[in-house]
Amino acid sequence: MKILSPAISQLARLRMGRIEYFMQYPLQVQHQVFQNLLSAAQYTEFGKKYGFSKIFKVEEFKKNVPIHDYDSMKPYIQRVMEGEQNIIWNTPIKWFAKSSGTTADKSKFIPISVECLDECHYRAGRDVFSLYYYNNPDSDLLTGKSLAIGGSHQINPLSPDSDSFYGDLSAVMLQNMPFYGNLVRTPDLSIALMDEWEAKIEKMAHAVIRENVTSIAGVPTWTIVLIKRIFELTNTDNLMDVWPNLELYIHGGVSFTPYRDQFNKLIRGNNMHYQESYNASEGFFAAQDVIGEEGLLLFLNHGIFYEFMPMEEFGKDDPQTLQLQQVELGKNYALVISTNGGLWRYLVGDTIQFTSLAPYRIRVSGRTKSFINAFGEEVIVDNSDKAIAKACERTGAVVNDYTAAPVYFSGEGNGGHEWIIAFEVPPNDLNVFTETLDKTLQEINSDYEAKRHKDMALKMPIIHSVGKNTFTEWLKSKGKLGGQHKVPRLNNDRKILEEILSFVKQNPQ
Repeated sequence: MKILSPAISQLARLRMGRIEYFMQYPLQVQHQVFQNLLSAAQYTEFGKKYGFSKIFKVEEFKKNVPIHDYDSMKPYIQRVMEGEQNIIWNTPIKWFAKSSGTTADKSKFIPISVECLDECHYRAGRDVFSLYYYNNPDSDLLTGKSLAIGGSHQINPLSPDSDSFYGDLSAVMLQNMPFYGNLVRTPDLSIALMDEWEAKIEKMAHAVIRENVTSIAGVPTWTIVLIKRIFELTNTDNLMDVWPNLELYIHGGVSFTPYRDQFNKLIRGNNMHYQESYNASEGFFAAQDVIGEEGLLLFLNHGIFYEFMPMEEFGKDDPQTLQLQQVELGKNYALVISTNGGLWRYLVGDTIQFTSLAPYRIRVSGRTKSFINAFGEEVIVDNSDKAIAKACERTGAVVNDYTAAPVYFSGEGNGGHEWIIAFEVPPNDLNVFTETLDKTLQEINSDYEAKRHKDMALKMPIIHSVGKNTFTEWLKSKGKLGGQHKVPRLNNDRKILEEILSFVKQNPQ
């Protein structure tokens, strides 16, 4: 039975008028967003501190308000989490999106206001469907249900007597979704918000098999786990046998490149489309508007004012940022945002490149720091350094250097991390070293912990112990010995790791 009539589906296409407006007038739209944000927050504690009521130009804003990261915003956010209001935003904030942490914290708690939900996340979600319909005018997408594969944390109160709550972004959005949104999504909220992933996947698989699923939204890692369980229950190896009307998979959060071939094998059909989105706890920033082509349309009227920091400015005491009219194609910028959730000149941590300036389209090029985020685990060098140190302490090892990279999903097994470690003093037990490294990463990184739970998405790390001079000799072989040349400790692809493994094989020590 059709959930929505073609007439209601047409409403998704009508949204294109507003999308086309910010595509045609990007600078004017962003200036209006800027004015609206400062006007709304001028009487908050943060707004008074930095004189929002007297700021009328972007250059004044940049001069008065310093760049913030999570650690510098945390004192304000902590007070809001404890019940104070009108600190960073002028309407009550009672929801917080939990995401992977910083150098100092296992997790971050991003404030989510009503405006942030309605004018950013939900609006952007509607825009994603509008863009899809624009590219596929004969689609029946909204006549079926969307399978929403949410995150790993259900809604939790901040304290026993608190009326404020946290969960990962998908859980917060599901809990607050308008009634009409629940008409077109599956599974039931009681399953979608489950915290224990093994039971959740099992219940989800049984619950959605008989639904008319036309679209799927979720990170590739958990989507593959669910699809494989559905195959076991239905005795098939093609998802189109289960859902013949499936036509769209919306992905984001990690690069889809390593997963594309596997999805083509899991979902075999002529009417299948893939659409990328760029949605983070801090905001829904962009989505693919031309299906099949690189570049995500930057959403400019969703309650976010954007600045772009050239990477040569990153790390300076007073880094300079650019506006839309100043950016260049193909250059790396750190993304800086001010939002209707109360984040001000906030350094997201992602780097982007512009693929088009008319309209403004971007691609996510990486992180401001070395990292692995192939499965949504967001492991940063600070995490890996602490884990290495703990493993050394436990086993008496001394590490000269190391590098790590993802092991991608395969038909035979789950993903994981593969490490090459040059020991000055080898551990007394490499297995204990590996177990300690893995356990420590789980203790200090909640996203890695979730992916490692019962080996459902990530398996135990693979560690190659190599000679103590391996990294030096490899750099020397490439003519990069000395100076600023060094091996990146974390890589989000396997290029460097494969090169070093090949070098070790050819030059045994």
